[in-house]
Amino acid sequence: MLPATKTHRFSLADVVPSSLLAIAHEPNPLSLPPVEKAIVLLVDGLGASALTARAGHARTLAPMLTAASTIGARFPSTTASALASLTTGETPGIHGLVGYSVFDAANDRVVNQLSGWDARLDPASWQRVPTLFEKARDAGIPSFAIGSERYRSSGFTRAVLRGAEYRSGGTMSERFEKARSVLDEIDRGLIYLYVPELDQAGHSAGWQSPLWTTLLEELDRTVRSFTPTLGRGEGMLLTADHGVLDVPHNSQVLFDTEPRLIDGIRFIAGEPRALQLHFEPDASSDLRATVLASWREIEGSRSWTVSRAEAIESGWFGPSVDSEVIPRIGDIIIAARKNIAYYDSRVVTNTGRNMVGQHGSWSSDELAIPLLRFGAFA
Repeated sequence: MLPATKTHRFSLADVVPSSLLAIAHEPNPLSLPPVEKAIVLLVDGLGASALTARAGHARTLAPMLTAASTIGARFPSTTASALASLTTGETPGIHGLVGYSVFDAANDRVVNQLSGWDARLDPASWQRVPTLFEKARDAGIPSFAIGSERYRSSGFTRAVLRGAEYRSGGTMSERFEKARSVLDEIDRGLIYLYVPELDQAGHSAGWQSPLWTTLLEELDRTVRSFTPTLGRGEGMLLTADHGVLDVPHNSQVLFDTEPRLIDGIRFIAGEPRALQLHFEPDASSDLRATVLASWREIEGSRSWTVSRAEAIESGWFGPSVDSEVIPRIGDIIIAARKNIAYYDSRVVTNTGRNMVGQHGSWSSDELAIPLLRFGAFA
């Protein structure tokens, strides 16, 4: 039985559209009141489950988290796909960022969607739809993106943040200060404020680590200091792109050690909890069926295994998938449902095996995210 694709009443794709409609003083899916200025604070990797578990370290944020203030990320629960959905209001099957790493058929390669952009991959066409920042600009609503300086000119930024004026801040508190400065500069507009620190700590040390907890405390303290500065007509939403779960090293599955699972496989894309396997072009239909059956036989007790056609039909990448996006999706998709992560031991430089915090699949730890309201949105 496959997981339900709609896990909550609202999803990440509702956040920015609702904020822009609130600025335009129009009805919106989240029922936000009219404002002049809105901030969307995106805390990378802050899942509802982890926030609840560390409630004692988040005295401002945790009490605000209820069933009503929990929304859903979408599959795959990974930053590249989720942020594209946030800033376009579309699902991966439409915007085209269908995973952490994705098959680029034109160049016969797998490309990292966060850091692998080069001259052969145009952000303006690979991410296939206008961003909501571009639509806001066309409607006369200025928008701003606030993040680290190192992200300013990246291909991913050009793919998902185009249309917004980029401002940078080195620390979490500096980025909040930038947000306050922008609010003071404008009479009307949208601000996207990005906090990556918790996700970085989660990957390196795990969300159960003292480092992650310390950064959660810093976030909570910073939000507590910032929100009283929000004036009349200024609202802020805090959300996340995905949650996180810790996968111990002894729960890593080296799938390449079983030859039946890699027979005829040319490329391995996706990420450790949501593999996307691409066959050699000349792989026969019998071979494809055999490998799919082998994955189900060997890993079926701890992962969902579907063909590309089954994933599309089941809505894994959204209600519809554009024909241009279909080849980017794996011929076979393996989504972990147990606390495991899949790795290819043939990749000797795979530093990803040092990661503790993981995401990408369908668990509630990965998909349930907060939507907390401050200022005029409270």
